[in-house]
Amino acid sequence: MLVDSHCHLDFTDFEAERDAIVDRARAAGVGTMVTISTRVRQFDRLRAIVTAYDDVWCSIGTHPHQAGEEANVTLDEILRIAEEPKVVAIGEAGLDYFYDKAPRDLQAEGFRTHIAAARITGLPLVIHARDADEDVATILREESEKAAFPFILHCFSSGPELARVGVELGGYVSFSGILTFKKSEALREIAVDVPRDRLLVETDSPFLAPLPHRGKRNEPSFVVNTARVLAGVQGVSPEEMADTTTDNFFRLFAKCRRPADAA
Repeated sequence: MLVDSHCHLDFTDFEAERDAIVDRARAAGVGTMVTISTRVRQFDRLRAIVTAYDDVWCSIGTHPHQAGEEANVTLDEILRIAEEPKVVAIGEAGLDYFYDKAPRDLQAEGFRTHIAAARITGLPLVIHARDADEDVATILREESEKAAFPFILHCFSSGPELARVGVELGGYVSFSGILTFKKSEALREIAVDVPRDRLLVETDSPFLAPLPHRGKRNEPSFVVNTARVLAGVQGVSPEEMADTTTDNFFRLFAKCRRPADAA
């Protein structure tokens, strides 16, 4: 069994064939999927999806791209939605200085609000970090000094220092299809050093399809390809990596029920 810890099944890319996409994931051995929130105010769409599929769960949060659009989302609002039975994570939230689609001060404010939600609920915070390693690390250190909170550095493509800080503070590192790209040797070198009990895999679909599907629309079934490359990087079999990342997922996403046949 594998878990796709981060996909976006509510995106329009999947709307016309969502049932088929979920079926293909199951056929590939993906027993659990988490569809990640990018807008708190569009949670109704996520609720409808996770209600339709027993093996699909979701998060609640505001992506840094939407930090300006949802600047008035409160901690209480996030906490209220986080009580829903199939909400198993907070986010995604964080900092994105590559696109800079929202003012950086609002991104940081939203990031800290989501950290507070993760700390209060005990649900893992899904962190988006792009071209903002130093500021993400600073906020993680500052907030961890207040009190610990669970988190994932999702779709990791940052430098080795952020990976080190994340692991040091108790976080997990999740690798996407980027790990499989031919020019991602530096990223694979970082993955070698991530402790095995802190590894996760994801697709971030519909984006970033792994080899040999690069250039196509990504989907949860393709997480198998990323897990296979991660296994090679870590020097273990694909079966062992599947077991490891699945165990890590259910330890971190403690609210998520493990399928009975994979227990």
